[in-house]
Amino acid sequence: MIALGYDLGSTYTKVVILKDGKVIGKGIAKTTLDPEESVEKARQAALQDAHIEGKQIDRVGVTGSGRKLIKNADVDTTDVSAAAAGVNYYSKDFKTLIDVGGEEARAVKVSADGKVVNFAVNDKCAAGAGAFVEAMARAMQLSLEEFAESSLASTKKIPINAQCAIFAESEVVSLISDETKREDICRAVHDGISERLTSMARRVGIEDRVALIGGAVMNKGLVKAIKDALEMDVTVLPDPLFVSAVGIAVLAAKAEG
Repeated sequence: MIALGYDLGSTYTKVVILKDGKVIGKGIAKTTLDPEESVEKARQAALQDAHIEGKQIDRVGVTGSGRKLIKNADVDTTDVSAAAAGVNYYSKDFKTLIDVGGEEARAVKVSADGKVVNFAVNDKCAAGAGAFVEAMARAMQLSLEEFAESSLASTKKIPINAQCAIFAESEVVSLISDETKREDICRAVHDGISERLTSMARRVGIEDRVALIGGAVMNKGLVKAIKDALEMDVTVLPDPLFVSAVGIAVLAAKAEG
């Protein structure tokens, strides 16, 4: 059985191919104003990585904000369900996941069989998502990697009260004018995001192990802030950008038909 999973996000389009339950290919493309082109680029990259042809695909699943682009998929489900199935694929021990994407973030409580027990999603403001960090890094004239590294060097906790990216940018500029240390500002941004993320996680229920997925959790500064806010260890899953694509491929492989 060969199953292909599409995760059509607002920032990146991801494709995963499973053969008999094992990941054999992955592909990714920046989601552009021509989303169909992005889908095809990611699909071709995954097929090439898996060393197979498209006609060998038995089942197809799709998730993500752009999932209506894929017609006649065997499984079409929400980001939340795909993320839960993806986390469960890596380990059944994870009962809570925090997914931080480019434009949205969510917390999900997962059952032992990979089903959604409860979930919470941040509002439409990007204050709980990767786009917020990117905006603050631009305001600081730093790369994302520099921004993360700076936050890890902080020795002082300061608040950033604004939740909207536009107002938060003004607050950051004010802090810079007040000669606040760069590393403390970077930490404050991560702390503000982590507080919203962990608040969602607590609402859905935190159990033994917490998994982190989504592109934004490749940011070491944000991961540390989440860990500190929860006062417990957390696990960034392998290839966190692809976990939901893995999940929807798993669901497609299990689909009847």
